[in-house]
Amino acid sequence: MLEAALEINNFQRQVVIQKLQEKLFIIKGRTIGLLGLAFKPNTDDLRDAPSLQIAERLLQLGARVRVYDPIAMSACKEQNPDLKITYCGDPLSVADRADALVLVTEWPEFRSLPLAALVQRMSHAVMIDGRNLFSPEEARKAGFDYTGIGRAIQRSNGVLERPEHVTNT
Repeated sequence: MLEAALEINNFQRQVVIQKLQEKLFIIKGRTIGLLGLAFKPNTDDLRDAPSLQIAERLLQLGARVRVYDPIAMSACKEQNPDLKITYCGDPLSVADRADALVLVTEWPEFRSLPLAALVQRMSHAVMIDGRNLFSPEEARKAGFDYTGIGRAIQRSNGVLERPEHVTNT
């Protein structure tokens, strides 16, 4: 069971990179904003945090990475002093000139982010929602090219399905 959970977690981290490549084509030279660093809300715990693996992979691909987390930024700086990311003071700053935003940690304060204001600050309004925090309809209405990862799909017969690795664009 634990092995299966770890496999799914690893797969979802890869899906984020894959979805960014599908939306932006080339990652090199792009600015990607990560919303959330901690592995879960209300902690600064970075053990096995998807944000770190995503940031490292983006840096390997030549992206600039900007991050915001309400609690975990100090811990991240201390534990990862060589990680070449830019720490931002708030979520709106993460969006400044970003080509894409990735929601990594479902902090409660992110629920009330002004999506239209984020879009206005961005070079390209791509959102990869790794926690399905945002309503796809609201995100698209605000102007995002939105992709949620792992969201259940309602089929025409009314049945909700959650296949192992669903992405909704």
